Amino acid sequence: MANGQAPSISRTFITGLWRENPTLRLLIGMCPTLAVTTAVKPALTMGISVIFVLVCSNLAVSLMRKLIKPHLRMLVFTLAIATFVTICDLFLRAFAPRMSEVLGAYIPLIIVNCIIICRAEVCASKYGLVVSAIDGVSMGLGFTLSLCFLAAIREILSTGAIFEIPILATVGNGGWFVPWAAMRMPVGAFVSLGLILGAVNVITRKK
Repeated sequence: MANGQAPSISRTFITGLWRENPTLRLLIGMCPTLAVTTAVKPALTMGISVIFVLVCSNLAVSLMRKLIKPHLRMLVFTLAIATFVTICDLFLRAFAPRMSEVLGAYIPLIIVNCIIICRAEVCASKYGLVVSAIDGVSMGLGFTLSLCFLAAIREILSTGAIFEIPILATVGNGGWFVPWAAMRMPVGAFVSLGLILGAVNVITRKK
């Protein structure tokens, strides 16, 4: 990236998955991370929505990057992002109304998600279509995997199941596992995320 040189595709892809993972390394986009991870389905839906908006907005900004005046760039970024968030929101309302209801305001709030604005400013406004698209996919996948991992932990510990498929034999079904109700509450999100971040810090320090 030095001297304005575009990074390689492989480096760009790995960056979003691990080196600059939005959730685990940069700690941005925390609001949906904590709010929609009570189960894997809403977490996956949110992740796919963010990937769509990231890739499309990155491509749009990259196409316009030489035409955007510096003092207008944030306005242009926001308008581009809002367009694709609206498309995503309307699509979910039409074809997945139940999931749209579960996610509620968090889909429209993608407009102000720090991840989207960050990638438009850091990558899409500086590089071509290929790098911008890969960056959007990479960052979106990193965000989605983090959400789904956190959601899987919370869903299994709170219900004994994942995707409504029983994993642990709960007491209610004649088994041994007592579901942890706290994992469906905000405290469960904070504790689970804190432990995951701690593990990531330990791994990073060892390396």
